[in-house]
Amino acid sequence: MADVRTTHRGPVGYSTYSDQMIYDFESSYGAHHYSRQHLVVRKAEGIWLHDEKGDRYLDCLAAYSAVNQGHHHPRIVQAVVEALQSGYGSVISNVVYTDPLGVFLKKLATLVPQMGPRFGDNGNKVLPKNGGVESVETAVKLARYYGYKEKGIPDGQQEIVVFNNNFHGRMITTVSFSSNAYYKQGFGPLTPGFRTVDFGSLDKVEKAITKNTCGILVEPMQGEGGMYQAPAGFLKGLRELSDRHNLILLFDEIQVGLGRTGKMFAFEHEGVVPDGIILGKALSGGLVPLSCFVTNAKLMDIVFQPGRDGSTYGGYPLACVAGNAALDVIVEERLPENADQVGAYLAEQIRAIGARSPHVKEVRARGLFIGIEVKNGDAMKYCREMLGARLMANDSHGHTIRISPPLIITKKDADFIAAGLERVLV
Repeated sequence: MADVRTTHRGPVGYSTYSDQMIYDFESSYGAHHYSRQHLVVRKAEGIWLHDEKGDRYLDCLAAYSAVNQGHHHPRIVQAVVEALQSGYGSVISNVVYTDPLGVFLKKLATLVPQMGPRFGDNGNKVLPKNGGVESVETAVKLARYYGYKEKGIPDGQQEIVVFNNNFHGRMITTVSFSSNAYYKQGFGPLTPGFRTVDFGSLDKVEKAITKNTCGILVEPMQGEGGMYQAPAGFLKGLRELSDRHNLILLFDEIQVGLGRTGKMFAFEHEGVVPDGIILGKALSGGLVPLSCFVTNAKLMDIVFQPGRDGSTYGGYPLACVAGNAALDVIVEERLPENADQVGAYLAEQIRAIGARSPHVKEVRARGLFIGIEVKNGDAMKYCREMLGARLMANDSHGHTIRISPPLIITKKDADFIAAGLERVLV
């Protein structure tokens, strides 16, 4: 069969193969590791996804917050195009320096509040990687090495406290401490060194701390775990326990950082500052993989010396070019503020729909991070029905509809979302 990538029909697209042929290709030649919506996206622009007929669907998922700035934001696209056309986008060996990386490191390190203030006002340092799970493992390495080097924990006995219904990625180490048995079944031997407790229970955290505990790793708000916020005072309590027991407090804000919850970082809602933060997804505006671990400069220098870490594509020029533009868009277009205002407006409408719906159990919302828990526990049923209302969404933890559109939506767009949910849920 001839390759027809250079020929387009419909609104825009990569090929002229029919939707059914694309489904067949994926079924025959791809791993079946996702349960998918029955939709082939031919074009993505702003908040909209287009199919082969030209119909458009409002993206209520935003690739799990990877496109907070909207799909193909023109400013980020232009930066990437210029880098490719002008010869400064290619991956370069880390044996030399590149100016896109230097600019990006400064921009992100100074955007993030001072991490680990108990270690001194030393400024932040950034270690860039590709997918978010790589930066999670970077954070784990830092906590473990700190426990070994600074607390005197015998190497191999370091422990990190984690939480039920966590989601930090699907590499061996991260699935090893998942509370979802399916994620790790058959993938042993699993990585030891983690103690799992209930999300929101300070008492259980304190009981889990031993002489070998070196850190606490938590999502300030759980995305895959059901769209749950940490209870009031929980993050502050983790900060106090970490200070008292000399632990490294790590926040995973890959999904909820960079404006998603109505503030630049989710921890700002509680007035609590961690020792290190993990960021990804929206960090590059959804165009190239980019994640980072940010921590106090003193901690970074203790742990990461030449040979202690590395990544061929981590912080490569094209990713940093996209990252610089993506951060500028978030700040200059005031996306956190828009998420706060439009999120409150949309959440009010969704709560009113929930009050009238026989299917809705609870609505949980902060900014444009909104979960609609359904009574029958099958949120995906309603997500599939939402396609008929021109909304594309996904479930969280099976029982909750996730509503997390790009942060550029307007109140008119929120009305469109609410109307579609009304059609499906009432």
